[in-house]
Amino acid sequence: MRYSLEYLSDRLRETRIAKNLSQRDLSKLVGVPQSHISRIESNQVDLRLSSLIALANALGLQMVLVPRKAMPAVQLIVRQTDPTVSGKKPSIEAKPAYSLDDEDHS
Repeated sequence: MRYSLEYLSDRLRETRIAKNLSQRDLSKLVGVPQSHISRIESNQVDLRLSSLIALANALGLQMVLVPRKAMPAVQLIVRQTDPTVSGKKPSIEAKPAYSLDDEDHS
């Protein structure tokens, strides 16, 4: 089974841009030519796992295997902690479970 790496290449590019790094800057951090970064970001190369891990580390990302059933929770946490990942504000705002000045006046 072959999976599309377009999602990963898009996230890598978005994260690089959010961190104000040029492709040349990232290539120096990872130790690969800038042209290879360009091909990865435009999904023109079959990205090797070792390259993906090196790019992720250089961008301050962590590669993790997550059970499918846990993905919705992980995605929500990521959106709430780093809105630049999706480019959107989280749809659910974090609210405290209680407040000291809340009183039940029933």
